[in-house]
Formats: sequence, C-alpha cells, structure tokens
Amino acid sequence: MNFPGNSAASLKVGIVTVTYNSRAVLEEFFSSLAAQSYTNYILYIVDSASTDETAAYTAAHLPPQARLLPSAVNIGFAAGTNLGIRAAFADGCEAILMLNNDVVLDREMIRHLVDALDRDRCDMTTPLMYYHQPANRIWAAGGALHPWLGYLNSHRGMGETDRGQFSKGTRVTFAPLCSVLARKAVFERAGLLDERYFTYTEDSDFMYSCMKLNITLWYVPEAKLWHKVSSLTGNLSTFTIYYSVRGRIYFLHKHFSSPMAWAWTCAYLAYFPLQFALRRLSWRIMKLKCRAALEGHALYREGVSRRAAHDVTTAVD
Repeated sequence: MNFPGNSAASLKVGIVTVTYNSRAVLEEFFSSLAAQSYTNYILYIVDSASTDETAAYTAAHLPPQARLLPSAVNIGFAAGTNLGIRAAFADGCEAILMLNNDVVLDREMIRHLVDALDRDRCDMTTPLMYYHQPANRIWAAGGALHPWLGYLNSHRGMGETDRGQFSKGTRVTFAPLCSVLARKAVFERAGLLDERYFTYTEDSDFMYSCMKLNITLWYVPEAKLWHKVSSLTGNLSTFTIYYSVRGRIYFLHKHFSSPMAWAWTCAYLAYFPLQFALRRLSWRIMKLKCRAALEGHALYREGVSRRAAHDVTTAVD
C-alpha cells in the first residue's frame, strides 16, 4: 500500500536517534549529518539517562537543526524513539528517519532515501548498510521475515564483501531500525514502536505489523551508511543475549495463536540445552536465556491482563 502525501522531494524529515553512553561515536555521527546534501530535516536526540559525557558533549555540540530531549531515566530504544517521533510530528515533520548514532552516513544517503519514496512508490526506505570496518563488508542490504521460522528476521548479504551483488533496489520485508525512513502515514496505520521490548526485536515487531498492512519497504542500494556494529551494547554481551531472547518470546506470543506460539517457543527453547550439550553455551548463559524467556512470556501475560482490564472498563463506561 502506498500512502498519498506531498512530493517526497520536499518532505520535512524528523531524524530520531536515541543516545545512551554514546559519547565515543557522536563526533563522526554529527559530522556525517552536517555534510548531508539533503537539509530539510530536524534531528531529535533522545538521551536515555546517559552516565558518561554524552549529554554534556551533545549540549555543547548541538547541531543547528537539532533538539535535545533528555530523559531522567533509561527508557530504552523503543520508548526513546517514540518520544522523538511524537516531538517530530508536533513540529510538523512529514516523515521519520529512525537512525542509530553509531553510524557514519554517505553525504547523499538521506536524499536517496527520500527520493526513492516517490520513485519506487513505497512507504518506507532503507539503505545499504556496511560494517564500519572493513568498509566494503555488508551488514544489511535490507532483509526478510521468515514465516517458516516464526517470522525470525535475517539481513541480506550479512558478512559478504560487496561485489555489486545487491546493487538493484527491491522490496524487502525487514530492515533493522538502524536506518529506516517512513512516511508519517505509516505510523498512523501501524502505530509506534512497542515499548515493552525496551530494546531488540522491536524492529521485527514493527516490520511484521507493517507487512500485515501491506506497507511497502524498499531497499535503496545507492543510499549507504557504515555501522559500528555493537559498539555501544557489546557483541553477544549478556545484555544483548537477555533482551534478544526476552523480545523473541514476547513477539511469538503477541502475534500468534496460543498453539502456534507455544510450538515456536518450544522449538526455540529446545535449542538452548542442545547448545549446552555441544559445549557451545555455558551453564550461566543458558540460565540467563531461560530467565529471559520467562520474562518474555510474563510481558505477554501482562499485556493480556491490561487489555482485559481496558475492555472491562470500556464496557462499564
């Protein structure tokens, strides 16, 4: 489905980024934004209670086209992004670019993403994302949600050297929210990010909701960025493992019927003891994953209870 609206070439874009102890990456991020050929944007920096020098550095180097939205507590990526999106809409922005700050942008990236909205008659666009080092190694050339794996996501071309194999634009069903440009109407139809995820899996959740509504996501190969993958959260850190498992279980029970959700959950959980038996997983990490899975299901049950309470209240009112 393609939403009507103003010509993309004139869109006022709200760029939303969430910082948390991000001081080490901000200089390059700000520099690559300042060099963009597309200038009709406002940058919304949501600082999620950083404990390093992020807030002070941002305040001292705040770009002219930027607003700093500090949070007194760490509200996570999903809630922080929503805070920025709401502020952008209040300021009259017509599209939202959800963007990590551990990235370096090609100077034409935003222009290419904006131009593709009209040219490719789509609702969302996403660039070709490389690892920061080596600079020609692909992190994501768009991606997919796989129905036969419970709509688990994957990145196209992840880890491959760029030889031009993803040089053609195409419709995709998934892209990490590291960099996705979406028209305002997308959020009016699909809603904002589900804040129960805190971080991780909120991208699959959002893309799955969009896919069900036939909202089109287009991969734009001429738009490029370089991502300092896991530079802030750590590659396979306990934080990453916990919130990834927690989010995965919540996603399954949120979106699928109970028999299907439990079938996928059991298949997913069965992999943990197998990894442990093969000595690819320590006892400590397996316990962490099991605790995260229980928390993920508790999140779902809490959501069901809240919906039931709302229904009762609505009926009484």
